[in-house]
Amino acid sequence: MKIVRTIHEWQQLRETFEGKSLGFVPTMGALHEGHGALVKQSVSDNDITVVSIFVNPTQFNNPDDLENYPSTYEEDLANLGNWKTDVLLFPQAKEIYPNDDNYSIDENKDSLPLCGHDRPGHFNGVLTVVMKLLNIVQAQRAYFGEKDYQQYRLIRNMVKSFFMDVDIVAVPTQRDTEGLALSSRNLRLNPEEIETAQQVNKVLNSTTMELDEQRRKIESLGLEIDYLEERWGRIFIAAHIGSVRLIDNVALK
Repeated sequence: MKIVRTIHEWQQLRETFEGKSLGFVPTMGALHEGHGALVKQSVSDNDITVVSIFVNPTQFNNPDDLENYPSTYEEDLANLGNWKTDVLLFPQAKEIYPNDDNYSIDENKDSLPLCGHDRPGHFNGVLTVVMKLLNIVQAQRAYFGEKDYQQYRLIRNMVKSFFMDVDIVAVPTQRDTEGLALSSRNLRLNPEEIETAQQVNKVLNSTTMELDEQRRKIESLGLEIDYLEERWGRIFIAAHIGSVRLIDNVALK
């Protein structure tokens, strides 16, 4: 696996891949098997797979969240090697934001509810950095997980709106054996909190509970709910357990 740290170095390497298909998986590191599913799908679909690790400062509306975001670089390298990644793009902020953050992408509809309501400015930061990374990498396909379904939907529609020549591929949410959606934030949960969090997906998948009953059940587990809504043919939740904000969604049955 080749590690590339500057855009110029990547552009030179990109020329050597002429005629080959490229898949791209943007990440913020702290990699787990959820990321692994994205990378493995890209490896299956393409000749070359590029993964980026960049903790994007503009999508954190809470400075403490940015400060506490886990960093597991050595473990990430081992995982990327095991998943047969070809290139790791590992830029610094000055590479991605040469003009600070004077320019940004705004979306005025689907970014407003759910996580957009509780995290103002979050999706502006996400869409801006993804636009930059897609333009840098110039891959034929880019892979995003359905766990962050609102994010996936926004990126897919951004690409359509700006006529970008890249396919946005959704990969199903990866879960542990008890149904908890895999997330880098789970590293901050203690064993008792993990056991509690694992109950959330079971509640969301219940065919006998209405939405209000699901809310009461989840709150009875000790979670503080930011939102629990039906939208776009899915049930979405964001809830706090300890210091961690968990998000999940399931397709309506």
